[in-house]
Amino acid sequence: MGHVARPRSSAAPYRVQVLDRALAILDVLGSRQGNGSLPELCAALKLHKSTVHRLMMALERHSLVDKDPQTGGYRLGLRLFELGSKAIGALDLGQHAQKYLIRLQHETEETVNLGLLDQGQILYAAKIEPEKNLRMAVHVGHRYPAYSTALGKAILAGLPETEADAIIGRMNLKGRTRNTITTAEGLKADLRGIRARGYAIDNEENEEGARCVGAAVWDHLGRPVAAMSVSAPAFRMDEAKAAAMAKALLRAANDMSRELGYAGEEGGMGRFVAKGA
Repeated sequence: MGHVARPRSSAAPYRVQVLDRALAILDVLGSRQGNGSLPELCAALKLHKSTVHRLMMALERHSLVDKDPQTGGYRLGLRLFELGSKAIGALDLGQHAQKYLIRLQHETEETVNLGLLDQGQILYAAKIEPEKNLRMAVHVGHRYPAYSTALGKAILAGLPETEADAIIGRMNLKGRTRNTITTAEGLKADLRGIRARGYAIDNEENEEGARCVGAAVWDHLGRPVAAMSVSAPAFRMDEAKAAAMAKALLRAANDMSRELGYAGEEGGMGRFVAKGA
């Protein structure tokens, strides 16, 4: 009997220790203003590099942390938003966006959204609906493929082309409607059009009967960290209406970008410009 109990008691502390260490990593990252490097995490936790590296790989696999491909630093992942409905990352983009989304909804009188790119998908982080009978089916916390949404395409178009191409290469471009772009070449051509036009269009590509325009939100480094969109039933958003809504959309996205520290040209990287807005 004693031989049966011993493995249980010896295994339990190990499991608790791993969980405690993982939560400690999240606490350290949550207390930082920016990304945390592996050496910084090792120093803060007083753990060996190999131990922290294994923990980071497990947390990253579950999207609890994200690794910056350029710097190698770590930040809190979007999975935490889904699990706890908490503020997103250190910038709390959802809270920052509220006043701009409210203004945009009043100007367009349609559904407005804020989305973030995560592993080739768009996570809907905020939404404000109009007081109309027909509303959009998307809810906060839902995910959709980036390639079929205006939010996703706006962010992809703002990334360096090599980075966007790498993300597209990992996508399974399935048709969601008859209008969905299902080839990498077609999607890349659409992104070139977005860069020239200044905003993205979802022409019933994600959902039949729904159109959407989207624009990127830029951070202090000139990277697209999120996107805003205006969605409406297709019969309420023809080509002319979409162009008019895009002007208000770009104003809101540019104003939020300024608040986040973006100091470049309107629209980011000098390419997304609200012409005539």
